[in-house]
Amino acid sequence: VQLQAFGGGLVQPGGSLRLSCAASGSIFSLGVMGWYRQAPGKQRELVAIITRSGTTNYADSVKGRFTISRDNAKNTVYLQMNSLKPEDTAVYYCLAYQADLPYWGEGTQVTVSS
Repeated sequence: VQLQAFGGGLVQPGGSLRLSCAASGSIFSLGVMGWYRQAPGKQRELVAIITRSGTTNYADSVKGRFTISRDNAKNTVYLQMNSLKPEDTAVYYCLAYQADLPYWGEGTQVTVSS
């Protein structure tokens, strides 16, 4: 399974970005999908995850600002990020499980700065 993320970039504080991550390859049924992020000098941390049936979980730091969703027919997960803050600056990685094995994308840079 290969994951490719799109949508990162530079945005001003208070702005919005939408990330997407498409899975391809030998896919038969993806399980949990999600997003993690890693800021310089920090450990990778959970941002949001979503089950195949649509149950979601968010880090406290993004609740109310970020929304995760998925399209099972397209094997794609999305992350709508609103009210972005400088502390959201990080490389964002998408994750997908299949048969209890995790697969990671390469990451996309999100920079929030004026």
